Amino acid sequence: MITPQVFSDRDSLTCELSEQIVERLNADLLEFGTASLAVSGGRTPVDLLQRLSRAELDWSRIWVTLVDERWVDVTDEASNERLVRDNLLIHHAAQARFIGLKTEHDRPEEAVASLADALSVLPDRFSVVVLGMGEDGHTASFFPGAATLAACLDLSNPKPCCATLPLTAPHARMTLTLKRILASRWLVLHLTGVTKLPVLADAWQDGPIEQMPVRSVMKQDQSPLAIYFAS
Repeated sequence: MITPQVFSDRDSLTCELSEQIVERLNADLLEFGTASLAVSGGRTPVDLLQRLSRAELDWSRIWVTLVDERWVDVTDEASNERLVRDNLLIHHAAQARFIGLKTEHDRPEEAVASLADALSVLPDRFSVVVLGMGEDGHTASFFPGAATLAACLDLSNPKPCCATLPLTAPHARMTLTLKRILASRWLVLHLTGVTKLPVLADAWQDGPIEQMPVRSVMKQDQSPLAIYFAS
């Protein structure tokens, strides 16, 4: 069981986590000549994205993509791409090489092949993947009860992304598969709000991954995981 790093306030968490991410991106730039970062949407990461946008890195050699995306226009307020463009791909990070997960296809399942081609230019392993967690135990767009959840979690699935339709959240979605997410040198669960603590405790208990899909990243040994929490 991993002990969460608990911070007294969200600003302290943002400062420490951003420093860790910058350090790891810079290390990969020095070792491999390129680096990559996958980020999540929602309200939680906004301050982190804004802080990272000012990091003095060679962003022109850093790939940025999304962990998952709602199948809405990229100008829609629900779009994760819009969130990232407005809060991360500004200042120094405006030079980053961004790959979005939304295409012009009517449905996400129609876009899996073309997105697989687009994502193929990324390094084999992400430098950092930043994940969130919902109060239903989902992470990325791995939602309990979704028809394609098994395909999303299948470590033999050769595709880097998977279409899904949550039963408990709006919008069809595209998500990176578990296999692609675990191909990372560092995973982070970035959590805020006291309501997340009992969910996290439940997820550590034995039980089906399909019931609480966040277990898929918590109970694995393929990629180092850190948990950052502030109320």
